[in-house]
Amino acid sequence: MIKNEAMQTVLTGVPIPLVLVAADEHVQILNPEAEKLLGYGLTGRHYISVLRQPILLDCVEAVLRDAAPGETRYISNEAGRETTYLVTCAPVTLETPGTGAIISFNDVTLREEAGQMRRDFVANVSHELRTPLTALLGFIETLSGAAKDDAAARTRFLEIMETEATRMNRLVGDLLSLSRVESEERIRPNDMVDVEVLVRSAVQSLSALALAENVQIVVKVDESSMKAPGDSDQLLQVFTNLIENAIKYGGRNKTVEVNLSISTNENSLRGPGVRVEVIDHGAGIDPQYLPRLTERFYRVDSHRSREMGGTGLGLAIVKHIINRHRGRLRISSATGEGSKFSVVLPIRKA
Repeated sequence: MIKNEAMQTVLTGVPIPLVLVAADEHVQILNPEAEKLLGYGLTGRHYISVLRQPILLDCVEAVLRDAAPGETRYISNEAGRETTYLVTCAPVTLETPGTGAIISFNDVTLREEAGQMRRDFVANVSHELRTPLTALLGFIETLSGAAKDDAAARTRFLEIMETEATRMNRLVGDLLSLSRVESEERIRPNDMVDVEVLVRSAVQSLSALALAENVQIVVKVDESSMKAPGDSDQLLQVFTNLIENAIKYGGRNKTVEVNLSISTNENSLRGPGVRVEVIDHGAGIDPQYLPRLTERFYRVDSHRSREMGGTGLGLAIVKHIINRHRGRLRISSATGEGSKFSVVLPIRKA
């Protein structure tokens, strides 16, 4: 038998929401965390008016009736975000006659979200791979049968098969890259790299694509020294991705601007930083889509993105790389006004 005063002391010191319901079905104690979750001034009220959610009420009722522990879930909403709690109800014998129930709330929101993200990721990968695989299998079947002796059809089908196989290879490459970047995200790079050299290297590697699209890439550098702590291969991947997107989505016969500058007091970094801006003058992006651009497999125009060879993972990889460098990615755009992708990298190690 536990004294109420001792129970009050114990519950107050526990850092998760705890509620004690007495045998008379009234709430006897709520610790501070429970008051934050459920509300204040609830002591002494019937547990039905405090807990409210039917599945939780059924669990508490079963504990009070059968003196056997139970488990359920409690869904709440905090600052517009749905939160999920794993709730454990256990019987407890108090000073007052009969069996009460102690109810604990364990926040499992992050675990639930991670699980949903994994399920969505697997579903998206399966979808992205199924389309080219289905096309390849269909063409192979056709070439093995009706079009076996049709030279023109064979040539056309083989070209499409090469395109689909290249798309799958690019997707697998991006998946491996994303996995590698995520595994290293907590390890901050120590090497000093010349950001201008990396940007110019990215521009050079994309010169053939720019020529094919008749796009002029203009690089403007404000300072002579553009060095920052970083992983040269990963940062080259960032700049290549952003400039390539600007060429592809900015439109033919346009100009892509790449501006490099030093910010002596970058508020978002609490210190100086190197800023790289990639600006195109294309159709732009509706601002409502901007917050989701770095999500895996998110595309504003799925058909156009696939036609251009996009996997939907490029900006997700960019985001993780910049996070690893403790930098910032800012995107601004408006329909008909082009887009600006800004990368800011800290100069000093934190």
